[in-house]
Amino acid sequence: MVSVLGIDTSAAACSAALWRDGAVIAREHAAMARGHAEALMPMVERVMHGAAYESLDAVAVTAGPGAFTGLRIGLAAARGIALAAGIPAIGISAFAAVARAVPEAALAGRALAVAIDTKRGDVYLQCFGAARRPLGLGRVAGADEIAALLPHGPLAIAGDGADIVAAALAEAARDATWAGDRAPPDAGAVAALGAEALAAARRGDAPLPPAEPLYLRAPEATPLALQGKPRDRNR
Repeated sequence: MVSVLGIDTSAAACSAALWRDGAVIAREHAAMARGHAEALMPMVERVMHGAAYESLDAVAVTAGPGAFTGLRIGLAAARGIALAAGIPAIGISAFAAVARAVPEAALAGRALAVAIDTKRGDVYLQCFGAARRPLGLGRVAGADEIAALLPHGPLAIAGDGADIVAAALAEAARDATWAGDRAPPDAGAVAALGAEALAAARRGDAPLPPAEPLYLRAPEATPLALQGKPRDRNR
């Protein structure tokens, strides 16, 4: 019996899910712009239904890209649980988690563009082909770059930045099909991908992806020392 806890705090939502023997058996999801740190662990406890962390085979967490603070909250929680239970913490790409949640029927042989809203007018963008295999690395893309970065031919779009992609494609006189909800990553997909990664590692096919943050751009805030301002030692 394989059990994997999934955690996502990478965007404007917080979610936790428990995957056991091929299916998500418990899941909680709440939209929130902030408050992830306070919401996450009670949510985790509820989906665990009193089971000990030692009963898990792994904990999977969205590693990014996404909101810097949110990513740190989820990664810290996953590492803490993994350390306490003596199990691996597995990092899952936010792109892969969004792609995993798209129904196969919505793809119908189309390439899939996953767009995650950066909240700065551009998107984190990655394209997937058959069997949801990446067609390249994820990157930051401005609205004026998107059409040139995506393959021609039948295309589906997903993610909470899909509106930006749709507008950019319309500007370039190109069409795309909406696939699934315009939603951020969800812990159910994260847990499922974690279970797949664990199975691949046990077969010796691939190492476990580490629970390390995937940042595609530097933080917006600049340390005071780099701004030439004196540091307040009381803060």
